[in-house]
Amino acid sequence: MFERYNADSWYERPIEEFIPPGLTCPSCGGTSFERERDILDVWFDSGSSHEAVLARTPELGWPADMYLEGSDQHRGWFQSSLLVALATRGRPPFREVLTHGFLIDLEGRKMSKSLGNTIVPQEVIKESGAEIIRLWVSMTEFTEELRVSREILTRVIDVYRKIRNTCRILVANLYDFDPAVDLLPVAELTAVDRFALARYGEAAQRMRRGYDAYDFSDVSQTINTLATVDLSAFYVDVTKDRMYTLGVTSHERRSTQTAMYLICDGLARLLAPILPVTADDLWRRMPGSRESSVHLADFPRVEGYVDPALVKEWTRLLEVRELVNAALEQKRKDKVIGTALGAHVQLMATGGLATLLQAHRDELPMLFNVSEVALTADAHGRDDVRVTVERARGVKCARCWRFVPSVRTEPEWEGICDRCVDALGGTAAA
Repeated sequence: MFERYNADSWYERPIEEFIPPGLTCPSCGGTSFERERDILDVWFDSGSSHEAVLARTPELGWPADMYLEGSDQHRGWFQSSLLVALATRGRPPFREVLTHGFLIDLEGRKMSKSLGNTIVPQEVIKESGAEIIRLWVSMTEFTEELRVSREILTRVIDVYRKIRNTCRILVANLYDFDPAVDLLPVAELTAVDRFALARYGEAAQRMRRGYDAYDFSDVSQTINTLATVDLSAFYVDVTKDRMYTLGVTSHERRSTQTAMYLICDGLARLLAPILPVTADDLWRRMPGSRESSVHLADFPRVEGYVDPALVKEWTRLLEVRELVNAALEQKRKDKVIGTALGAHVQLMATGGLATLLQAHRDELPMLFNVSEVALTADAHGRDDVRVTVERARGVKCARCWRFVPSVRTEPEWEGICDRCVDALGGTAAA
């Protein structure tokens, strides 16, 4: 009857339609019955929904993987479902229960139309897109009361833009990269590329742990830190020179593209549960053959990228980079230099730091984004480094903007350095 007329049929259909033929009261033999109109339990309908939905839908199966609702349902839907299932099947109707708090404003007040402090999701979607709401949900500690306001959503929009812009830069640098042909083994990548992969690998492992524990706020924070600090502020910045000025098929450029491809591929997969539209958009712009949608792909395997020793080594190099950046900024304020490429950096290092810098001597101009670095290293004594910045000597290459001892004078190469001539397919000067 319920299946044919819905639950209200109990009140609307004739009582005779519910009574089996020949039914009599076993005590008095009576054949006239009254319809019971009292409610058994206000939560019984929802509490038995697992029988109506899961038990009758083979592709879902019984019990449910998870029941998700607000914390008040511990005495409501969760409880009634548990009682019904234990009474009829002897076990809970769910494998897990996940509860969340309720929406409040910045002052801690419950959102209410009468107070005028509500935020309508449709308006946010119309202004900024549904991805902003999804990202806000993931950034919020959902087990407590959920604070939301226009100010909070504005900060979420800023985070989203940083993540999206970082992904755009990475995939834009892959415009001429074919992974089937150009992908290099990780062991053959340059040190800075292996370091970027190692940082991404650590972040990916932390995000996987966050997903497993439903700690979505930690997942979002890890994504944001990786995108803005490790990738945008550092990796994309220090690899600009090789990406834009070296030969198209040079080892350094293909090395960076390999790392960017692997990171981009993994980020799309890891972003998918939180930012499904953005992740799929990124996925469709990735080079190479792949699943038609990121939501048909697995999370990345990153064990081969993690390298604690390399990360420790480059963390020390980044500390030196911060000292150099501070010295460069002061020289910019003093009008000694314009951009960092107009600087000549002198380092005087001692102790283990001197040994480390000496080992990475050829990478220091890239690390600091300057034209030239002079290093005086003494392995004795305590770890220390002194930084001096001067205006770069030589002339400015019109193509790569580095200051070099000389540039070419031939009409077809006039004003550019030997490295740029080589990158363009010319012959370097003898």
